[in-house]
Amino acid sequence: MSSFQQKLENYATLALKKGVNIQKGQTLFISAPLTAASFIRVLAKIAYTAGAKQVYVDWVDEELTRIKYDYAPVDAFQEFPSWQAAAREELAEKGAAFLTVKSTDPDLLKGVDSDRIAAANKAAGAALGTFRSYIQSDKVSWLVIAAPSPGWARKVFPDEEQVQAEQKLWEAIFQAVRANVDDPIAAWEEHDNKLQEKAAFLTNKNYKYLHYQAPGTDLTIELPQNHIWVGGGGPNKDGVHFIANMPTEEVFTVPHKAGVNGYVKNTKPLNYGGNIIDQFTIHFQNGKITNITAEEGEDTLKKLVEMDEGSAYLGEVALVPHSSPISQSEILFYNTLFDENASSHLAIGSAYAFCVRGGTEMNEKAKEAHGINTSITHVDFMIGSQDMNIDGISHADETEPLMRNGEWSI
Repeated sequence: MSSFQQKLENYATLALKKGVNIQKGQTLFISAPLTAASFIRVLAKIAYTAGAKQVYVDWVDEELTRIKYDYAPVDAFQEFPSWQAAAREELAEKGAAFLTVKSTDPDLLKGVDSDRIAAANKAAGAALGTFRSYIQSDKVSWLVIAAPSPGWARKVFPDEEQVQAEQKLWEAIFQAVRANVDDPIAAWEEHDNKLQEKAAFLTNKNYKYLHYQAPGTDLTIELPQNHIWVGGGGPNKDGVHFIANMPTEEVFTVPHKAGVNGYVKNTKPLNYGGNIIDQFTIHFQNGKITNITAEEGEDTLKKLVEMDEGSAYLGEVALVPHSSPISQSEILFYNTLFDENASSHLAIGSAYAFCVRGGTEMNEKAKEAHGINTSITHVDFMIGSQDMNIDGISHADETEPLMRNGEWSI
């Protein structure tokens, strides 16, 4: 077994050479928490060694974030620094790569007025709209990964001492991203190919509907014409292959905005904006969310859905077998990047335009006509389990099993 330092360097190398796939002379923009500073230094060193011209880091301090929510005036949450949005847009325009390191304490904003959280998320979502269009159209290379923080580690491993909890979380991350194997690059190339094969199969099937059934769930999702299933990596506008999430175990596409009917119950907690939302059921009619109930975080979830017109609709449908490595670890990460790769999931809000043929070239009116949802938010929530059955329904109204008991039937 590799040493901790070797696995850390493997992780950084994967992020840079298989994730964003940094190119010679390219700028790398990293968004990261202060708690991950030592890891970010490893990333920067490897990025420069691989040929990066510049590495810029936007630091986030969770303690300052909480201080702001506790003491700042209400109107402070209704604005987002325009210069931060402009900086990202300028770098994207010049072809930079973007790497985000997640480590949010799931209880960071526990007890904070949900109106403040909703206002802050809405302001950020609106300000970053242009930059988000670069990301969701894959015009630039981008990647989301994670690193432990004290609060996150305590949440995942509450019975461990702090140091041990963080060490265990590091090891769980290394396992999930294949950083602990002898040849991580080769392992990811094989994994990437398998996901792309599954996505190509589903694209060729060209289902008209998906029908989900499980305890608390009976949901039918229409898929738009010319939809494309995506899995693993893909090219940016310059043809550079990158992988947007590490880990990733999903294949996904877009639902038709107006074609979702029925109800669905979550199977894992959702960590959204420093709050836990759990034991919730969402009802849909003609695509729109019509009713929400939740045992925990109901008000926060309702405000998410009310953020803008598109936040009351879905933007992603993703399939993950229950036997995925992250699911089999039996660790509840309280972090969507990991938990969504242990479970089939859906996303509230904006859709990825590249999941429809020609979608990245469509204007907003054309996207609407094609059923591609637009919103200032995109939030995944987990619905899969070993009790989930999914059928694919063809344009000829023929039904065939797609998943049974959470596993592929194809």
